[in-house]
Amino acid sequence: MSKKWEYCQLGDVISNGSSNISINKIKDDFGDYPVFAAKGYVQNVSFYHQEEEYLAVIKDGAGIGRVTKHPAKSSIVATMQYLLPKKGFDINFIKYFLESVDFEKYRKGSTIPHIYFKDYKSERFPKLTLVEQQRIVSILDKAFAAIVKVKVNTEQNLINALEVFESYLQEVFESGNWERKAIELICDEIFAGGDAPKNNLSLKPDDKYKIPIYANAVKDKGLYGYTDFASVTKPCVTISARGSGTGHTELRDEPFLPIVRLIVCVPNTDLILAEFLKIAIDNLVIHRSGSAIPQLTIPMIKSYKIPVPSIIEQEHIIKNAEKLKEQIDNLDKIYQEKLANLEELKKSILHKAFAGEL
Repeated sequence: MSKKWEYCQLGDVISNGSSNISINKIKDDFGDYPVFAAKGYVQNVSFYHQEEEYLAVIKDGAGIGRVTKHPAKSSIVATMQYLLPKKGFDINFIKYFLESVDFEKYRKGSTIPHIYFKDYKSERFPKLTLVEQQRIVSILDKAFAAIVKVKVNTEQNLINALEVFESYLQEVFESGNWERKAIELICDEIFAGGDAPKNNLSLKPDDKYKIPIYANAVKDKGLYGYTDFASVTKPCVTISARGSGTGHTELRDEPFLPIVRLIVCVPNTDLILAEFLKIAIDNLVIHRSGSAIPQLTIPMIKSYKIPVPSIIEQEHIIKNAEKLKEQIDNLDKIYQEKLANLEELKKSILHKAFAGEL
């Protein structure tokens, strides 16, 4: 805190308001006024809650404490809270101040986290003239615009690197004069996982339950838990068959138990290596059935045709792909560190701004 500044409480600067809007209840309402949720714009409806522009904070669930600015004649859903600037205070200055607040210290609840205005409204807020607030906002706008530009460039560089890898694989498969075979003709088995075990199940590995259970998911490679028996013991490729991760593949070379919405392809290793099968499936343009919830079926997977070079050629392609992937993974690590450093820089600038050091 600056010794030169006078301070008041955040509650002296903004008032709060609640919303009773549920996304499900407005889905059949149409109009000219936007409604916003945690992930952004939802839809236009026939009414609005706020006449003037305002701030909103996520108060329930994932992302608590994230602050957004919204236009006049709009509304937010019930998991967010209105924060309305009082006269004499710049809305952008308040937004930057709120972005400097550590809302985690006000977190309540373990399953569904919450923050309450009554807890954080006592944050000390610098009582500055409107001109001084706007001066600080101008400095922060320029600094953060530069940070955003660097972030965009960094993220684009990562996308470019991934595209190089995809282009390499595409070129390999298009240039090779190899016979294409349906996946069912080069696999010993193609089947879907069953139901999760009800009794022989542990969320963590122990002396009895060591065998991983994998389900349809991208996060943590779809790890669901652990059991004491495996239905797959050979190297294979699994394919997520339903939802947002549909088509995601994993190479499995350890015994495991597959469960719902996970398709298992066990290759005939005399014809195709598991590593090559994964690369070939990843290079496919997979068509998914279902408009609301995308999904893949076993008949669809069986019918897809992929090029099948000799085992020696497969090993060569695998080796080159692994080298290129290692280089891209290293770049990804560098870029992620750079993005994390940019976030830390933003926090540092905000800290200086509200410590009176700008």
